[in-house]
Amino acid sequence: MKKLLFQFDTDAFPSVFDTVVGYDGGADHVIGHANVTTDTVVKLVEGAIFTRAPKDKKNTAIFVGGSSLQAGQEVYDAVMSTFFSNFRVSVMLDSNGSNTTAAAGVARLKNSTSISGKKAVLLAGTGPVGQRAAVLLARLGADVSITSRSMSRATDACKAMSSQYNVELNPVQAATNQDRATAIEDAQIVFACGAAGVRLLEQSHWSSLKQLQVIMDANATPELGVEGIDMMDRGEQRHESICWGAIGFGTLKLDLHRTCISRLFDDNKTLLNIEEIFSIAEQLAG
Repeated sequence: MKKLLFQFDTDAFPSVFDTVVGYDGGADHVIGHANVTTDTVVKLVEGAIFTRAPKDKKNTAIFVGGSSLQAGQEVYDAVMSTFFSNFRVSVMLDSNGSNTTAAAGVARLKNSTSISGKKAVLLAGTGPVGQRAAVLLARLGADVSITSRSMSRATDACKAMSSQYNVELNPVQAATNQDRATAIEDAQIVFACGAAGVRLLEQSHWSSLKQLQVIMDANATPELGVEGIDMMDRGEQRHESICWGAIGFGTLKLDLHRTCISRLFDDNKTLLNIEEIFSIAEQLAG
């Protein structure tokens, strides 16, 4: 029986990246649906849960994606509310790659240093990856701050994650590179999560910080988010800090994404959101 992965994307077009990884993760067919909303997803889910016998339902799975973390979470919740009894299939949520990227990044940070009791700063952390990484770091015991050019945006992101995951996060306004340099002055962990091609820190802003233990940049598009880190860095020691570049920890992100897709077909009850995906990332990171 064919393994079918239904890709429910909240954007105008299903993500090509997610489609490719769906196949690489073991799906025989990836069927993409675009502009999926909480109103339209119910009929799609019903088609997935009513068409195969109980013993065969493990061969059908759902992947929820798209660029909006909030829209993806709402669709994921709507999918879950449609299930009943054993009329269900496995589901993974990874809007904008946020869960797999954040989980891979934090797993590598955890490999590099102890997290509990440390100050961690998510630079430009109000996007999907930054928000999810902030939750994971807070749950590991870090004192976590999220920076944004806008204080209101930083505050909104912190409130949203705090409400959903019961963690304490600190909003910080940092509109310029110098502001961000000030924000990390006493941080032990820095994770830059800015938009592609946007420089967030100059090398001089972090290279002399004695207390900075690990610095990670999620941007692989020139110019990189943190000057002085190479996108291929895999825990290299630069100045006083352990450095991770986007490709350096991105290999784990891709392995994680593929592994998660594969596990969706183990049974019809697997649910992969941030906590479960991070658990798998820890296993893969060793």
